[in-house]
Amino acid sequence: MVYEFVWKGIVGGILTALIVIASKKGDVLPGILPLAPTFAIIALIAVGAKGDPAGFRTTALAGMKTIPAYFVFLAVAYGLALKVDYKLAILGGVAAWFLTVGAVFWIMRNT
Repeated sequence: MVYEFVWKGIVGGILTALIVIASKKGDVLPGILPLAPTFAIIALIAVGAKGDPAGFRTTALAGMKTIPAYFVFLAVAYGLALKVDYKLAILGGVAAWFLTVGAVFWIMRNT
């Protein structure tokens, strides 16, 4: 059980280190690395370990539903980058992400 937490922490830490290293060499690669499904892998490992294929599929589907929200996050951060400090641009992107995720799941639940 503890091994699962260590494994997930190592995977997340490696990706974080790669992003920081890549940011010192350029600006494109740090933008591409988060597209690696690190957190999706961690979520699927956690759910898959239960041995329930239906739960595994539900988790994968929930992740797919957040793709539009990820795009909105990046679009808002991009749009705010020239208007506010980068920290506020990220915060605005996160707020937009939460709103989009809420809307996507509300629409899916009510249709």
